[in-house]
Amino acid sequence: MSTAVGSTFLDIDGLVELDQSLSLGQKIAAVHRALEARVSSVDRIAVAVYEPATDLLKTLVATDLDFNPLSHYEARLADCAALVEVLEQGRPRVIQDLTSLQTVTASEHTRRILEAGYRASFTKAMMINNRFFGFVFFDSRTPGAFVPEVLGELDLFAHLVSLIVVNEVAAIRTLLAAIRTARDMTNQRDAETGAHVDRMARYSRLIALELADEHGFDDEYLEHVFMFAPLHDIGKLAVADRILLKPGRLTEEEMRLMKTHVARGQELVDSMLQNFGLDSFQHIEMLRNIVLCHHETLNGTGYPRGLRGSEIPIEARIIAVADIFDAMTSVRPYKEAWTNEAAFSALTRLADAALDKECVEALMRRTDEVEEIQAQFSQGTRAEVE
Repeated sequence: MSTAVGSTFLDIDGLVELDQSLSLGQKIAAVHRALEARVSSVDRIAVAVYEPATDLLKTLVATDLDFNPLSHYEARLADCAALVEVLEQGRPRVIQDLTSLQTVTASEHTRRILEAGYRASFTKAMMINNRFFGFVFFDSRTPGAFVPEVLGELDLFAHLVSLIVVNEVAAIRTLLAAIRTARDMTNQRDAETGAHVDRMARYSRLIALELADEHGFDDEYLEHVFMFAPLHDIGKLAVADRILLKPGRLTEEEMRLMKTHVARGQELVDSMLQNFGLDSFQHIEMLRNIVLCHHETLNGTGYPRGLRGSEIPIEARIIAVADIFDAMTSVRPYKEAWTNEAAFSALTRLADAALDKECVEALMRRTDEVEEIQAQFSQGTRAEVE
């Protein structure tokens, strides 16, 4: 086992894989393999990203070979005192024997890690431009594994993992911030739009989370659904206010112009992906599916291609339910807000004809979280851009 703390990444076997077009999970797995050749006692690398608007830490990726004990896990940072301490102290935390934390007051995170057989941990906060971004975790099944002579290696690899994660996730967040800025400058969306996309993005993640086990969605997929959902109607930037904000029913010609936002959205996405250097990211096809297919319906009467049933990508079916539910329960220039009960009843009637019944029922099983989202992101509010 090498412990050359002063070494660089240039001579580490395996990291050449990072030059390939890989998903985030595949990149972190490549880092794990490279680290394992130098510090064989690292059995798990995991990353949790932070969402400041809700104070949530969410599992993004993990390299557990058998299973991830924290799959689909999220917790409020305020409820994780030990992690708050890591952040406040500004230096990594090393625990050589996790069983010392096995008390009645131990966090669910600690209990799950212990039950999975991990006994030592190294935790480092990820920072970008002095802003907290999340945590990197290295875990070992061997008590006392992270002795001083290997800590330098772990710190170097923690920096590498942070760079990889920040490069992918922060770039997408920057893209979202740029789009919000464009909306503000062009004044082509009403004041409700900011809160609308905040809510429907979170509804989308709730649906995906509820369907995760059946469809095999990993945490990376869930986070990308959440990040990409606000872009579903990006093409409406090209729709005139007289149509977008019209208080009454649209004419046939106005509806034709409104429907062009899907094609314009695809054009804008492809242009921005190229400009932001994101066109090679693994999950970008998911974004294209969301923008292009969220107005398709199961019975084939949707647009622009008249897709039917499973021809519509699952992420687009998820977004459609989240988007329509929020439209129903929000005040718009042409309508009052519906109650949740009325909206759920309407969604049920639309299920299997226009909307995916599985997605509708998934959202209905999360009514408590739906109400929490509505309370936090009420009309006229806007989440901080992550």
